[in-house]
Amino acid sequence: MAMNRICEVTGAEFPLFAFSHCRDVVAAVSKAGGFGVLGATRFSPEQLEEELDWIDAHVDGAPYGVDVLVPEVVDTRVQGLSDNKSRAAAIDPSYQDFANQVLSQYGIAPEAEMPILKERMGITPENGLALMEVAFRHPIKLIANALGIAPAAMIAEGKARGVPVAALVGAKEHAIRQAEAGVDIIVAQGTEAGGHCGEVSTLVLIPEVVRALKEAGHAASVLAAGGIMTGGQMAGMMAAGADGAWTGSVWLATPEAETSEAFREKMVAARSRDTVRSRSRTGKPARQLKTAWHEAWEDTDGPGTLPMPLMGMVSEPAFKRVEQAAAAGNAEARELVSYFVGQGVGLVEQVRSSRQVVMDFREEFLAAVDGLSGLLTQD
Repeated sequence: MAMNRICEVTGAEFPLFAFSHCRDVVAAVSKAGGFGVLGATRFSPEQLEEELDWIDAHVDGAPYGVDVLVPEVVDTRVQGLSDNKSRAAAIDPSYQDFANQVLSQYGIAPEAEMPILKERMGITPENGLALMEVAFRHPIKLIANALGIAPAAMIAEGKARGVPVAALVGAKEHAIRQAEAGVDIIVAQGTEAGGHCGEVSTLVLIPEVVRALKEAGHAASVLAAGGIMTGGQMAGMMAAGADGAWTGSVWLATPEAETSEAFREKMVAARSRDTVRSRSRTGKPARQLKTAWHEAWEDTDGPGTLPMPLMGMVSEPAFKRVEQAAAAGNAEARELVSYFVGQGVGLVEQVRSSRQVVMDFREEFLAAVDGLSGLLTQD
């Protein structure tokens, strides 16, 4: 018997949803009884096809999903740029110069020209829709979207195929708009979350969204997201009305993740105050591990940040150089190693396998529920 309604519609045994850019994490979580969700944004359509073929062959029939980004609002400064070559040409050389200047302070050699991102890659509406088409060619049990209302094509295709459509929101009014558009699952994500996030805390957002949906007569399920690193937190959010938890940062500290050893070491050592919500990586506010890179781009003496997807075309090659230098033994470069991670990083005490994380969540969840039940039975 399914644990609750979100388990019924997705096939998950335990309503722990694991967002990851790594196929190994997705497969491991789903096979352990959770629900892995592959973040597709870093792939081209061809690469995503390969990743999903691999998951299909290694997930042992367990359910999994795919998360894409189809931005609803595109900055007017980039609306006329239709390919990555034209986008790269629109970036003033001073931005590459500034990136080189920041990296050079940490012993990383300058790169004269900014690499041009491969075509059909990057966070744009057309790229997101192309990835969506690939995802629907596979036996996915969920498809999710962020950065605005889920596109009508996604909702229509999801309903035609019986695949629940999820959407990430950071405010109750956004949740209502998504439900009105026909979205099945609302992922209410607090500001504690890693990656793109809003300004409202998870503790406030979950009951606010649950209440607003109920009062408006919408039956969409709600997943809690943002800072959730333990089964106890998951139980707390479900007590507040959520149907399960959507997690991301906790999987970055697993050996299966796409993160480097240097970053995982920094995660274990980090405090919750060591993250920053900054536009300096993607062009939109996204929480990540704070370094001198973020301070430099936010400084009034800097050139300012570019709109999405141009900022990512400057930052991603730079962070790749940082990782390469750190892996080659540059201790100074290690200071700049960063990735998208939430405030829950302060709860990461060790590197654990993805399967072990699922098992720990289950045990912590049950312990929390038993503890609360015990309060009701005391004389």
